[in-house]
Amino acid sequence: MKSPKPLSKLPTYSLKNHPFVVPVVTFLCLFIVSLISFVFMGGSTLKANDSHIVHVHVDGKEQILPSRAEKVSDLLQQTKIEIGEHDVVEPALDAQVTEDNFSVNVYRAHPVTIIEDKADGKKTSITTYTAQDSPNEIAKQAGITLLPEDKATVTRSDNVLQEGIINQKVVIERATPIKLNLYGVTYDVRTHAQTVEDLLKERGIAYDSASVSPALTTPLTPGSAVFVTNVGKKITTTEEAIPNVENSVTDPNLPVGQTAVQIEGAPGLKVVIYEVAADGTQKALQEVIVREPVARVIARGTKVVNTRIAGDKSSILAAAGVPDSQHFAADFVIARESGWNLAAQNAGGCLGLGQACPGGKLINACPNWQSDATCQVRFFSGYANGRYGSWQGAYNFWLINHWW
Repeated sequence: MKSPKPLSKLPTYSLKNHPFVVPVVTFLCLFIVSLISFVFMGGSTLKANDSHIVHVHVDGKEQILPSRAEKVSDLLQQTKIEIGEHDVVEPALDAQVTEDNFSVNVYRAHPVTIIEDKADGKKTSITTYTAQDSPNEIAKQAGITLLPEDKATVTRSDNVLQEGIINQKVVIERATPIKLNLYGVTYDVRTHAQTVEDLLKERGIAYDSASVSPALTTPLTPGSAVFVTNVGKKITTTEEAIPNVENSVTDPNLPVGQTAVQIEGAPGLKVVIYEVAADGTQKALQEVIVREPVARVIARGTKVVNTRIAGDKSSILAAAGVPDSQHFAADFVIARESGWNLAAQNAGGCLGLGQACPGGKLINACPNWQSDATCQVRFFSGYANGRYGSWQGAYNFWLINHWW
């Protein structure tokens, strides 16, 4: 029988050598850190979709960054972008940041000096701050009303030292209001002509010096009256409206598909002058433009805004009348065509969730197409049902051809 081993020779066990010590300690540390973070964050957790990729355009530069900002104002504060009193932010500062590829545009206000040359010869000057570029919009923001005959141009000073203006300026030339009497009928006109003769040439009025009053060299001032007669002939006149046209301009600050009236416009007026013979027959002598027509100007947006729909689309599909059984097929086709981006546009001009070609068809069917998902889905449902019998049919076709 062997004698027992002395106590000093017995094996010893240390807690640090235990196989479960490291994972248990690590777990406890992580738990404590998570608990502290939870408490400091107000007892809330952040989900993956709390963070969005945002695009910030300011001062001619673009920043692309992830952000958990809830509102545009929070986002700008996070990026340390200061907004001046007259700066313009699109979308508005209180707009919610709800999805990836969210786009924010900041338009900086700049000083503009408005110089107004009035018809009475007086001149006024004010300086304002604006983010607008159009002279009409700048004047409007400054509370200045422009009449159709007035001229407004944007320019810069030719002589900074003499004028004392180093920033952009808008020059407004007011038209002079006068009374023009044509063969007994008086018309209110506004003109930039300087003399009576200039006025007659501007309006294309045939005359001889004996039939015009006052003298041809007389300067025109507000309220001047000019008379044109024809001695020895019987004259009659008729008035005819001159229709105005509608012009379109692009506006990079307006979303694609949206329009805005820049200038309302108005029809013009012309006077047809006839000589009446002894037997009562009339002979047209000339036409005089009393008032030029003012074209109606429509601005059409070219800015692509962030209109991607995130999350569950079933409520949109249901509101547009898509049967539950067709939701998968409709979602599949739309996701492949546009990624559920209401404002999607390809190089060929196809627009919207399902890429309507030409895009005008969608715009006509859904005037607010960039914000009206239900109308868009209803429009493309009509296409799917009309061409393929159903969204399922469109889905089957897309799988084979990769287009629809």
